[in-house]
Amino acid sequence: MTLKKWASHPLLFLFLAAPALCQQTQPGNSSPGSLFSQSAVEILRRNYSKSEASYLLLDAQSGAVLASHWANPERPIPPGSLVKPFTALAYAEAHDFHYPIYECKGKSDGCWQLKPHGKLDITRAVSVSCNAYFRRLAEGVTAEQLKPVALAFGLEFPDADSASGTLLGLGDQWRISPLHMAQAYLELYRRKDQPGVPQLLAGMRQSALAGTGAAVDRQLRHGKALVKTGTAPCTHSPWAPADGFVLALVPEDRPEILLFIRIHGVAGAKAAETAGRMLRQMEE
Repeated sequence: MTLKKWASHPLLFLFLAAPALCQQTQPGNSSPGSLFSQSAVEILRRNYSKSEASYLLLDAQSGAVLASHWANPERPIPPGSLVKPFTALAYAEAHDFHYPIYECKGKSDGCWQLKPHGKLDITRAVSVSCNAYFRRLAEGVTAEQLKPVALAFGLEFPDADSASGTLLGLGDQWRISPLHMAQAYLELYRRKDQPGVPQLLAGMRQSALAGTGAAVDRQLRHGKALVKTGTAPCTHSPWAPADGFVLALVPEDRPEILLFIRIHGVAGAKAAETAGRMLRQMEE
């Protein structure tokens, strides 16, 4: 099944995450006649049922889980930078949907990258997942402003007294269930024409081209992706300093699958390599 043929099949959402112990792969019920759904489920069963990568595979139209290799996917965990687009929307709604331009000075500015990212708009900030940009953005977002956005997208929300760093995905105070996180990104894409959203999706496009999610596009042969990456504290055994997340919707111009991964013990940019390999196998 090639990406060129995906246009005739329903949108899927794939979320991969580092597994806890004793996870199982559970094929779901694909929609009638969806050969691509059946093929994707079979690839996951054959190649990843014993993998250290956990995943949820969702049908984008219905939100139904097609396949799962995840221990308790409804248990909230810290998702790292995957929360950034939703914090950004909360900012936008409070500022007439105008996103700011900030300058990142690198590590000295609190960014994950040593070298400066330079001046960034919201699209570029999403693409490189700039902590310096989102730290300043989060300072302009209150818990009261964030709550309606979280509720609209079905997300758990952090305590009212959470530090601004929590709103950009630092630490482990903002915990969201993997299933809710996956469904929230499906909803984000469904709102692609609403104010404040196109810039975020454009950032995911740039991430796949040359940002933190570039390892996905490098491996795709026939299509491109929308990608968001993140790195979060490990919350399962065996313990590691951090786990990497990737979320990829493919193909980018008419998404039919979304791959969202968390790989044990690596950063999100490294986890994107696994996401790319999985998607490449689904092209074949």
